[in-house]
Amino acid sequence: MDEASRFVIASSEVETMAKNAKVSAVQLLPSLVPSAQALARPPISQYHVGAVGLGSSGRVFLGGNVEFPGVPLHQSIHAEQFLVTNAALHSEPHLPHLAVSSAPCGHCRQFLQELRSATRIEICITSSPPPPCHHDPKPMFKPISHFLPDRFGPDDLLHKDVPLILEPHHNGLAFWDHHSNVDVESSNGWVDLEGELGGAALEAANGSHAPYSGCPSGVAMMDSEGRVYKGSYMESAAYNPSLGPVQAALVAYIVGAGGDYGGIKRVVLVEKKDAVVRQEGMARLLLHSISPHCDFHVLTCVSSNNSRFDH
Repeated sequence: MDEASRFVIASSEVETMAKNAKVSAVQLLPSLVPSAQALARPPISQYHVGAVGLGSSGRVFLGGNVEFPGVPLHQSIHAEQFLVTNAALHSEPHLPHLAVSSAPCGHCRQFLQELRSATRIEICITSSPPPPCHHDPKPMFKPISHFLPDRFGPDDLLHKDVPLILEPHHNGLAFWDHHSNVDVESSNGWVDLEGELGGAALEAANGSHAPYSGCPSGVAMMDSEGRVYKGSYMESAAYNPSLGPVQAALVAYIVGAGGDYGGIKRVVLVEKKDAVVRQEGMARLLLHSISPHCDFHVLTCVSSNNSRFDH
């Protein structure tokens, strides 16, 4: 089975599964949560969390929590964050229905606020039994406003036209001399700024959701087979629930490759040179822990046609 197919179910397959189970696509979601839990990687807590989302395209996306021994716990990827990142990787515009194995923590309730019309997203918690008086066999979905009634989010800080997570972004970033053939020497070879990995990291940075700090960043990873996986930094209005670009790229790596982290061979991070939010320090810490021999480089740029890079 292709690794990506474990994390994304095509709309046609969703329709077939729902028809065979004699339920709607929304009602199908809770039955898929155990499959999402099986994809989780929680070596510290041993607590498997699964999250499943039905996109407006009819596709279903799966996500599980991911933990990294040896680094601070806040570097973990929550199942709901994995799910949203997975949807973003596949250009899914909306996630109106979610099913999760456990009630979303406050961190995830806040992170989900970065989705358009977040208050109308409906969530089913599969570990919660229905109330005693409830006899409907259909799963219970409740709006996210039930879980976070006094919300704080993009509506409090951003103009309504600012794109949110799952919506197209372009941050206008470029390297210093986009038409040169300047190379940056690395310990294991060369990183070509005009090449696939540097260009992919810049593309990820341009797709980054960073409206609060104004510090977009992106990461591109290359595995031993030469395949590239991108991840864009995604900010939260509450700051702490923000998801770093390395974590986002790791979601892409897990979805696309499914192997251990030792398969990551080269990594490029792109961020602004004078950013007030810098990703390099935490990126180095996390990468050194999970793939200590990977070749890591940082390229910086600014939001103009006269940007520059360093290494």
